[in-house]
Amino acid sequence: MDETTDRLPCFKAYDLRGRVPDELDAGLAYRLGQLLADLRRPRKVVVGRDMRLSSPELAEALVDGLLSAGVDVVDVGLCGTEMVYFATAALEDEGVDAGVMVTASHNPSDFNGMKLVGRGSRPIHAGNGLDDLERALRHGRLVRRGVRGGVSRPEMLPRYVEHLLRIADRDALRGMTFVSNPGNGCAGPVVDALAHELDARFVRVHHEPDGRFPNGVPNPLLPENRGPTRDAVREHGADLGLAWDGDFDRCFLFDERGGFVEGYYVVGLLAGEMLRRHPGAAIVYEPRLTWNTIEQVVEAGGVPVLSRTGHAYVKDALRAHDAVYGGEMSAHHYFRDFAYCDTGMLPWLLVAGMMGRAGRPLSELVGQRMERFPCSGEINRTVADSARVLDGVRLAYAPDALSEDSTDGLSMEFERWRFNLRRSNTEPLIRLNVESRGDRELVESRTAELLDLIGFLGALDEARVPQASDASALDGDPVR
Repeated sequence: MDETTDRLPCFKAYDLRGRVPDELDAGLAYRLGQLLADLRRPRKVVVGRDMRLSSPELAEALVDGLLSAGVDVVDVGLCGTEMVYFATAALEDEGVDAGVMVTASHNPSDFNGMKLVGRGSRPIHAGNGLDDLERALRHGRLVRRGVRGGVSRPEMLPRYVEHLLRIADRDALRGMTFVSNPGNGCAGPVVDALAHELDARFVRVHHEPDGRFPNGVPNPLLPENRGPTRDAVREHGADLGLAWDGDFDRCFLFDERGGFVEGYYVVGLLAGEMLRRHPGAAIVYEPRLTWNTIEQVVEAGGVPVLSRTGHAYVKDALRAHDAVYGGEMSAHHYFRDFAYCDTGMLPWLLVAGMMGRAGRPLSELVGQRMERFPCSGEINRTVADSARVLDGVRLAYAPDALSEDSTDGLSMEFERWRFNLRRSNTEPLIRLNVESRGDRELVESRTAELLDLIGFLGALDEARVPQASDASALDGDPVR
């Protein structure tokens, strides 16, 4: 059997994700629960689910599979991915060894998936257990049933909110106005719980969890989805606009004028805040955009640590260096005080605290950094042979490059600008990011130049390998 072509299509590099029921259904979820119990031998497993219409059935089947194999289940119900991370780590002393979140994050409504973690909320990904599960499913491995497990349903939301507020500077948020837009995802109930504890005003937009996605797919990276948050910020004179993807593990910020703030600049802000609290600590960053983050970390007395892009790699780097924080430009933010996991709630709480203490709006906190290191934002292109394109770009720019790095794709630095070009893990996509030292026109010209080269190199391979659809980048951030 060809191990590559016969892989189950819902298994990706970091999680499961596929169209329901064609690629993922209750039967597969049940078997996955059985095999997770059989291969990893957990005592208890946390299970949570998002608001998608298919999530209750998939979660129920997953739980039934775990129970049938003799594993106890801690059912936390409708929640965000980070609440499964939190519960898995927080309940470790009570016998919890793993956690599964049923979600497809920002993907269309007919998709669903699962994110898996092991003991202490360490990610289960390809090369670290996920491949074993896929092979066992594909080959029909038999599972011996044990004494049926039991289900508990503890109320985790108050404990989770209490943990967030222990880290946040709640006094600095007094009197602020926030626009909150969960996009009909799962963040609404958490916002309500936080609002009950904070002396602040919340303007709620698309607040109720609704798996029909009546206001579009919950993905604030799509420019067409930003209007409601922007408009509400302006209408209500809010201090800060907040928007999340469906499972709210990514948080997106809008300044007091309704302007969307690129996640890259939020990384530098949060790095500075965490170094204020933990002087001299390590901060993890990724290769796509780096200069602003490195400068802010060094100026704050921290140690910048480079990691490959992707939550599994960033989390491994955080643990290896005992880093207090790690950030990705895609709006994933990781904290040592949150089991080294990503959270979509701590970032805005911390940024709002910075604003309150400084008495300055977000536009001022990031404006100078945006001028100092303007960037292109991530641009995706479909190519038939991404390895060949990377090699061609390397050959074209190597004579003038001051440095080259292959931590993740191809990073090349020059005196006044740099770029990173990397391949998608699961699709024939190539992703480009460009930044400069204070020269936006240079960013625009070099970006256009690189895109022309990528298009030329890709055209050379069109006759060799059919191109895939460029409709969306479902394995990561959407095509921009």
